[in-house]
Amino acid sequence: MYQAKNYSHLIGMEGFSKTLLENHFTLYNGYVTNTNKVADLLAQMLKDGKTATPEYAEMKRRFGWEFNGMRLHEFYFENLGGKKALDKNSALGKALAQQFGSVENWETDFKAAGAMRGIGWVILYKDDVSGTLFNTWINEHDGGHLSGCTPVLIMDVFEHAFMVDYGLKRADYIAAFMKNVDWEKAGARI
Repeated sequence: MYQAKNYSHLIGMEGFSKTLLENHFTLYNGYVTNTNKVADLLAQMLKDGKTATPEYAEMKRRFGWEFNGMRLHEFYFENLGGKKALDKNSALGKALAQQFGSVENWETDFKAAGAMRGIGWVILYKDDVSGTLFNTWINEHDGGHLSGCTPVLIMDVFEHAFMVDYGLKRADYIAAFMKNVDWEKAGARI
């Protein structure tokens, strides 16, 4: 089944304490563990002919929460650790400028989405059909995702991602996040 990935290389990243990152890694490991547990339970219920039960239905629903919690954290950690600014001449830089008028306009919109009240994720998506880029807000792991779109840049804005270091200063967390984006990895997703 799924194995938790090791993101310990991010420890020492500017703006993110070791405590915050280790807590976040622990949370991520829980999603991996629960994804495997729910998948195993569903397989056993199918084998036992228990697919018409409320328990099966609830586990089917729960799988999306656990799986997306796992995968979104992987995307999030994988697009961190960069030390360079976005190259405006890269494919991603050009696409952002074309879609939003400028990279600065895109960044303003992305940060504004992250600063909205509530918990969730901010995701820069690329529509695989039209090529259009969207900054979106996702409340929960398992709902609100844009079908047929590829996540390009993912920012976790659940409290666990910033409260240890920033308290209620979400804008400071967002600024630290933006300083640590690995633009090459994000750009490779488009």
